[in-house]
Amino acid sequence: MVQNIIFDFDGVILDSMPIRELGFREIFSAYDDALIDQLLQYHEENGGLSRYIKIAYFYNEILHKPITQVQIDALAAAFSEIMRERLTDRAFLIAETVDFLQRNHQAYRMHIASGSDQEELRYLCGELGVADYFLSIHGSPTHKNALVAKILSDYDYIKEETILIGDSMNDYIAAETNGIAFYGYNNTALGDVSQEYLNDYRALDKGRSVEA
Repeated sequence: MVQNIIFDFDGVILDSMPIRELGFREIFSAYDDALIDQLLQYHEENGGLSRYIKIAYFYNEILHKPITQVQIDALAAAFSEIMRERLTDRAFLIAETVDFLQRNHQAYRMHIASGSDQEELRYLCGELGVADYFLSIHGSPTHKNALVAKILSDYDYIKEETILIGDSMNDYIAAETNGIAFYGYNNTALGDVSQEYLNDYRALDKGRSVEA
């Protein structure tokens, strides 16, 4: 029986993709749109990877230029400022996920493991009013595989009682690497690798309806 749930953030709790894309266009505004489009394709295909990896990819694989860690950190900080300004609007929250959290936060032990910057992630969760649903909130630059491993270790969770809900192959890989079940959400292409694909949350719902 599932007792512990690790959630991805972007695409599962927050519909942030358009703003994330805008952020990359802004920090790389000096470059041609065609080059940025290549990055955005990589970004879309690798939703669970951190911006640090994506920024390095843009320089190394698209521009074919070197980039230092100091430069990566500076660009990531600029990206984070854009996210902090634009993603605190509750309209971006995915309503059915938030409804599930409201109904079930006392029925499960819940955590976030995300490719988003950790400090930004915790700030957004606080501003959006969802932080209290989670026992812990973890983000990059630590890789998601390691974040999931840390949650399992720190809380001494039984793997058979723990699942990861995510919308990308990187989420699936993080679950598979750590020996826990993966539940795909908001990306039907993940149906073949999901132990259970969540068209909605009824398969997991233990809570009672929230009064209006």
